[in-house]
Amino acid sequence: MQALMNITVGDLLHEMATRFPDREAVKYTDRDYRRTWKELDDESDLIAKGFLGMGVRKGDHVAIWATNEPEWLLTLFGSAKIGAILVTVNTNYKVFESEYLLRQSDAKVLVMMEGFKDTHYVGIINQLCPGLKDTRPGELANPMLPFLKHIVYTGPYEHSGMHLWKNMESYGETVSDADLKAVRDTLHPDDTINMQYTSGTTGFPKGVMLTHNNIVNNGKCIGDCMKFTEEDRLCIPVPFFHCFGLVLAIMACLTHGTSMVPIDAYQPVKVMRALQDEACTAVHGVPTMFIAMLEHPEFPNFTFPRLRTGIMAGSPCPVKVMQQVVDRMGMTEITIAYGQTEASPVCTQTTTDDSIEIRVSTVGRVLPHVEAKVIDIENGQLCPPHVQGEFCTRGYHVMRGYYKMPEATSQAIDAEGWLHTGDLATADENGYYKITGRIKDMIIRGGENIYPKEIEEFLYTHPAIRDVQVIGVPSKEYGEEVMACVILREGAQLDEDAVKAYVRANMSRHKTPKFVHFMDSFPMTASGKIQKYKMREMAVELYGLQGAANIETA
Repeated sequence: MQALMNITVGDLLHEMATRFPDREAVKYTDRDYRRTWKELDDESDLIAKGFLGMGVRKGDHVAIWATNEPEWLLTLFGSAKIGAILVTVNTNYKVFESEYLLRQSDAKVLVMMEGFKDTHYVGIINQLCPGLKDTRPGELANPMLPFLKHIVYTGPYEHSGMHLWKNMESYGETVSDADLKAVRDTLHPDDTINMQYTSGTTGFPKGVMLTHNNIVNNGKCIGDCMKFTEEDRLCIPVPFFHCFGLVLAIMACLTHGTSMVPIDAYQPVKVMRALQDEACTAVHGVPTMFIAMLEHPEFPNFTFPRLRTGIMAGSPCPVKVMQQVVDRMGMTEITIAYGQTEASPVCTQTTTDDSIEIRVSTVGRVLPHVEAKVIDIENGQLCPPHVQGEFCTRGYHVMRGYYKMPEATSQAIDAEGWLHTGDLATADENGYYKITGRIKDMIIRGGENIYPKEIEEFLYTHPAIRDVQVIGVPSKEYGEEVMACVILREGAQLDEDAVKAYVRANMSRHKTPKFVHFMDSFPMTASGKIQKYKMREMAVELYGLQGAANIETA
C-alpha cells in the first residue's frame, strides 16, 4: 500500500506542470480553451496574485457560483495557492438557498456567471444586495451578508459594483512571484481548503470542511481504482460544485496527470461528441446521464473507440444500465463508488479488476488507508457478514467538521473518530460492501441529494399551509421523486400547481415536488413520531408506482 500524499493542491498542480509541462491538462469542446499543465499552473498563479491584489488572504472564503467553465477551475487552483477556502455553490440554487449559503459560509468573495437555465444569478445577487449597483467593486457593505465584499463576474457584460474576471490578472500586477511564494510557504496540507454544502434531515445545509489532504488523497485513490495515467482523458459532465466533479474527477486527474475534458452543463449529445472527438478513455456520470445517452436517437451515430472506464455513482445503479454501458459504450472497466461529502467523499470503490458481477452487485471494498465497519443500529456492536447495519468509516478522508456547527460535528463523528454515515449496509467475507438503504430521510433524485427538512421549512412559510411532510417516492427515471404531503390551515384554499409553483419560484428546480397530496392528518406512532414510510407506501398505491419501487439496483 502506497503512503498517503502530503501536499497542497497548489503544490501538486506545480508538480504536474514540472512532470508533464507540455501534456494537455484541460480541453473544452465548446470554446477556445485548451491548456497544458504548465499553462494551467502559470495562469492559476496569475489568478492567485489577482486575489491577493484584491485583498483576499489565507483563510478567507471564496465562493464560486458557476457551471463547469474554465473560470471555475482557475478559481479552484488560484484560491488554493493562497490558502483561501473555496466554497462551492450549487448551480441550481435560487434566492432562498444562496442567501443562506453566503451568510452561513462567511464568504468574502463571490465569483459568479450570469446565470444558468431559469436562474439569473446577477438578478439574485442584486436582490440580496440592493446597494450593489451603487457601490464601487470591492466595497460592498450589506448588513445581511457582512463578510461579502467582492463580486467577481465571469460573463461578457459589465455590471455595476462587480469586478470583471477579465481584469483579475491586472489586480495582481503589484504582487510579485516572491510575494506569492511567501504565502504558499505558509500553507499546510492539513489546512481546510474547500467547503461543500450538504444537508441532513434535521436542519439546513452544513458546510463540510475538507482539507488538501482530504481531497488530494481521495482523488489519488479514486484514480488508482481506474488505473488512471497521463495517457487517459476524462470527460467530466458532472458538476464541479459537487464532490463528484471536484474530487472524483478534477482531483483524480490532477493526481495522475490525466487530461480533463469538461462539459459546461450536461447534454447527452455534447457528451457523446466529446467522448468521440476527444478520444476520451473515461467518463463519469449518474445512472440517469448514462440512460439519456443510451436512449438518445443519435447514440448509434457515435463511436467511442478509446472509452474503457469511469465511475457510475450518485444513486443506485440499475443492473441493466450497467450492463448496457459495458456492452454498448465499451466501458468494460467502469467502476462503482460509494461515499458522502463528509468523507471527501469516496469510502469504497470497485476496481477495473473486479468482475462485472461484483461491479453490479456491490460498491466495492474500502479504499487504501480507509477503515469501515457495519454496526448494529441499536447497540453499536459490529455486525457479522451479510447482516445489515449502519456504515461507519474512519481515516484521513473524514472531514474536519461542519463549519460553525460543533454540535452537528460531534453527532456525525464519534469520540473514536468514526464517521456515522446514516446509511445502511452489509459486508461480505471478502470485504465487499452493499448499500441497502438509508437511516436518514434523504431523497436521491437522479444523483442529486435532496433533504426533505429544507423543503419542509420553506413550505411552512406559505400562509395556507399548516403542516407538511416531504418524502421520496419511487421513480423509474430518476430513482426517486419528491412528494409533498400537505395539511392546509382551516378554511385555506390551495391546489397542487400552486404548491409546485411556490417551490419552483424560490428553490432549485429539482426540489420541486413531482406529487402534492393534501391530507387531514399524518400517520404517527403512539409516541407521536410521524411515520413517513407509511406515506411512501400510500403514494406507491395512490400513483401506481409499484413497478418503480421494485427496480433491481446495485
